[in-house]
Amino acid sequence: MIVAVADTHAVIWYLFGDPRLSTPAKQVFDEAANGGNTIGLSSITLAEIVYLAEKGRIPASTFERIIAELNRTDGVLVELPIDRNIITALATIDRPGIPDLPDRLIAATAVWAGAPLITRDAKIQASGLTTIW
Repeated sequence: MIVAVADTHAVIWYLFGDPRLSTPAKQVFDEAANGGNTIGLSSITLAEIVYLAEKGRIPASTFERIIAELNRTDGVLVELPIDRNIITALATIDRPGIPDLPDRLIAATAVWAGAPLITRDAKIQASGLTTIW
């Protein structure tokens, strides 16, 4: 069962044990992993990870680490591909409130999944979506 959808940095920080991940966010990841549940990951997050690595903002190994986690049969992460259902949900996301397309797609993924979004993004938190941070 998908218990939450994670924003790009939340996923990266969880996998690398980064202290910038909030305690409540880490707890959701850990409880999902320990309970046999999953955290959704929008396909756009994979594209963002490649982009951020190319810019030198995150380690180049991040993409491979995410893919390895997605490939695990008992992994906590599950990829949620962008499809017409998520694009339909995208139309419900207020563009002025969340102007960045990748953020809107991640938010739409959470809406489609009916799950809270793990994010520290202040704009997303202020948007009225259910968030965890």
